[in-house]
Amino acid sequence: MTGRFITLEGPDGSGKSTALKQLIKLFNQQVQDNLILTREPGGSPIAETIREIILNPDYPEMDDRTEALLYAASRRQHLVETVLPALQANKTVISDRYLDSSLAYQGGGRGLGIDNVAQMNQFATENKLPDLTLYFDVNPQIGLSRIDQNREKDRLEQQKESFHQRVYETYQELYRRNPERIIKIDANQSKEQVVDDTIKAMKSRFPELF
Repeated sequence: MTGRFITLEGPDGSGKSTALKQLIKLFNQQVQDNLILTREPGGSPIAETIREIILNPDYPEMDDRTEALLYAASRRQHLVETVLPALQANKTVISDRYLDSSLAYQGGGRGLGIDNVAQMNQFATENKLPDLTLYFDVNPQIGLSRIDQNREKDRLEQQKESFHQRVYETYQELYRRNPERIIKIDANQSKEQVVDDTIKAMKSRFPELF
């Protein structure tokens, strides 16, 4: 038996983390005891070190393909150190970002192409996909304004609005391509409504978690 692999995706400022905090409070005790919360880039010691390089605003000269390769390398280490062992132990893994982020940010935002970045990550992940992806759909301007109010922006968040618009449009394309795996959450709504919709989506797919 293997566990469940759930990922959260969306543009910057979509409210994924806020919804997740409320969601996990409602899981039944058995799930809470066997829950692994993780993130990308990062989620393991080596992957976290790579994260510091990728998101550091002191490296504006980083080449787009270098960036994509670093994300893939971080993802590989995250999988082998954190995700796969937990799934093999029949635990529930929830990751804040995974493969779709690379397809959206590097494939779409950087213009490297969805298929090119997907091929790179097929090697890194050995085609491991989530059982469910919750996509928090938010207008780029709204998402970025939320970040402005709460914290400093990292290297990718500092990119031009046109970059974030391409990321958003690519997420829409990924949603259209993967209707069975990806459930869309309207993240333009109030925090309370976003949380409610997230809970409904989870219960519809995994009622046994509650």
